[in-house]
Amino acid sequence: MRSRKIGLGHYLAYGSGDFLGAGTTALTAAWLLYFYTTFCGLTPIQATLIFAAARVLDAVVSPLMGFLTDNFGSTWLGKRFGRRKFFILLGIPCVFSYSLMWVSDMSFWWYLCTYLLFDIVYTMILVPYETLVPEMTDDFKQKTRFSGARIGLAQLSAILAAFLPGILLGMLGMLGKDNPLSFFYASLVFSVICALVLTLVWCFTWERHPDDFSAESRRAEQEKQQLTLMQNLKRLYVELASTLRIRIFRQHLGMYLGGYIAQDVFNAVFTWYVVFVLMQSAQVASSLMGTMAVLQFIAVMAMIPLCIRMGPAPAYRLVAILFGFAALSYAGLWYAGMNDNMSLLLVISAVAGLGRGGINYVPWNTYTYIADVDEVITGQRREGIFAGIMTLTRKASQAGAVMLVGIVLQLSGFVSGQATQVPGVSHTILAILSVGTVVVLACGFIVSLRFKLNLQTHTVLRQETLRMREAGRIVPENITPEARDIVETLAGMPYENLWGNNNIGFLNRNKPAPAKLTAHPAVTPSLNPTLKRQE
Repeated sequence: MRSRKIGLGHYLAYGSGDFLGAGTTALTAAWLLYFYTTFCGLTPIQATLIFAAARVLDAVVSPLMGFLTDNFGSTWLGKRFGRRKFFILLGIPCVFSYSLMWVSDMSFWWYLCTYLLFDIVYTMILVPYETLVPEMTDDFKQKTRFSGARIGLAQLSAILAAFLPGILLGMLGMLGKDNPLSFFYASLVFSVICALVLTLVWCFTWERHPDDFSAESRRAEQEKQQLTLMQNLKRLYVELASTLRIRIFRQHLGMYLGGYIAQDVFNAVFTWYVVFVLMQSAQVASSLMGTMAVLQFIAVMAMIPLCIRMGPAPAYRLVAILFGFAALSYAGLWYAGMNDNMSLLLVISAVAGLGRGGINYVPWNTYTYIADVDEVITGQRREGIFAGIMTLTRKASQAGAVMLVGIVLQLSGFVSGQATQVPGVSHTILAILSVGTVVVLACGFIVSLRFKLNLQTHTVLRQETLRMREAGRIVPENITPEARDIVETLAGMPYENLWGNNNIGFLNRNKPAPAKLTAHPAVTPSLNPTLKRQE
């Protein structure tokens, strides 16, 4: 890859783009279900129907967007504005559609259509945005810094999303308690910020130069131009399915979903926990979420060196334990009869924030290396298709969690618009907040035990990839047993089947399937003594 000097401004400009991804997600996850059921006259079931419809749409739009951004470079617009960055430029005026979701006293169809509209805009921007780091650099530490800048600034947007509604609720209190205009103005602030930061992303990021692609990638580009519409649809299906054949990507998804679904479950009921269980105001909920968000930012800054030193998987397990402990403590506080102990609530929220910040950082940091593993397997750069799957799973997990929470709460006797609820509702909220969160976290924790990508193993992987890229084939000559073992462990297949010598992906569809990976005689990689063969 062509070297380019990367400074603090580039890290910050790229990272600011996640004000859209994290900021709007935080505001939506924490407040939208509460907004729908309090100010819009929707029942929890009606609200969950909106999220369900969006996920049906996502099943088509997110993978299609990943496919499109991988292949847009051959068009006139792609050559002029970039195959990734064109969609970021198009999204700048479109982000104001977010505020349309937060208008009160409209019909069910208004909320359905506005949610679906912004869902499309979100996907159109986030999928190409998520591909930019592996486009800009192959260096592990630079990728870690880009990811750190992204997640750190994302946590700043989460702080704003947590505090802003509460501040506006206080300012607009003279117009009536818990005025719905607070949420509209909060969304408008986010829309303006998102337009500004996307402008920075457009100005200070770049894409991989065409000369830096391997011969396999260039051959794939030539083949794409000769396909009919039906062949392209088949290609889309094959490419999507092929991502799940990459073992390390499946492991990555397990960690990602374990951490993020746990947060989605937690977020979906936290405001209701404060309002209906602790019997406090929505402003108190905003303050507690703000405390969490501040500590999340601190945690992200700490995770950058920690992931380099410890490795992503051990760091993930550490923060998952912190968040799980905090989730259980919220329920313990209520059962101990200490509902109004604000000091303890703030301490628990601080611990939750430390755990959540780390959980937010690790998966998006490791995601930037998945395309490197895929390249050594397929010989191609397919960041877009992985980004499409990631965006689909992220939005599906968030909406799925909120849907499930809404259904369970309505079945427990929750009634929209009531200031107090029957006792069964409180116990249901507590069970979801604590047990539900911990169960999902445990799934991610278990998957992380098998995740072996770290600074040392990635360095070996990139060295071998560069040798293959220069030779245009696998290069078994002069490879050490330790390096071979590491590359095979990360790729999940024998060395002889790497660099397109397998049937993974559309370009390689007619080749034989890779052989099953079998263990070599005991090999202890010198760069990572703890790395063991994964069966």
